[in-house]
Amino acid sequence: MEIIVNGAKLVAEFVAKAVWAALFGILLLLAFVITAPMGHEPFYGLYRYDYLLIFAVLVQIFLLYFKLESCSEAKVIALFHVMAMGMELFLTHPAIASWQYPQPAVFQLYTVPLFAGFMYSAVGSFFARSLRLYQVRIDHLPSFAVMLALAVVSYINFMSKFFIADIRLILFAISVFIFWKTKVYFQLQQHTFKLPMLLILLCLAFVIWIAENISTFYQIWLYPSQVDALHMVGWGKLGSWYLLLLLSLVLVLKILGDRKLDQHQQLNQKQKWIWQLK
Repeated sequence: MEIIVNGAKLVAEFVAKAVWAALFGILLLLAFVITAPMGHEPFYGLYRYDYLLIFAVLVQIFLLYFKLESCSEAKVIALFHVMAMGMELFLTHPAIASWQYPQPAVFQLYTVPLFAGFMYSAVGSFFARSLRLYQVRIDHLPSFAVMLALAVVSYINFMSKFFIADIRLILFAISVFIFWKTKVYFQLQQHTFKLPMLLILLCLAFVIWIAENISTFYQIWLYPSQVDALHMVGWGKLGSWYLLLLLSLVLVLKILGDRKLDQHQQLNQKQKWIWQLK
């Protein structure tokens, strides 16, 4: 019986921390649902996307003011917003039209409502908050140069695939190769648990895919095939989110983390580097 109780406590703590880490993203999804009845109609001169922008900014101010989010985590969110807007502007251009925002907005840049960057920021926010809440340490992490190169090429491939060959499968293979030995250690109930980095990235990609389906259902954005008849987002998007998570991981680790030589390995011939919060 004690084992069951302790197991339930571990699961409850894991879920509670996951929800708290994903707070920004969850609030955005709730806002998507609540504002859905607004449709294309203006309300006091502003549209649905404009109110989503105001809401996202207010949430960030609230989290920072009450110290529920650190300044470093806010830097992650800001960087993700800028990075995402660049990609959004390219991929929503009429000549590309990978997806579209079907509703009007006052606060927008060409084809992209300004709130759109916050959707990507929610991913960065989750990563950043999870590292702190779960007291994460990452073992056998590849060199930053290698991870950065993979992240940059993945980012470029999102856009270059419309003009040259899509190298997504090659990027998947490289990511498996360099992260195969990488393990993530996290704390629950004063116990340390370990999971493979690749498994975590795949699980997170699936969670984001679910959030994407919720977002398209409430017409936050639509893919070309969804304009005339709404349907589930294809499984192929899991790969795109997986690569985006790799980019997110590199940015978050660089801003929030520190690489140190494992003291236990200094006595051995083969040295091992770990990652931990600054």
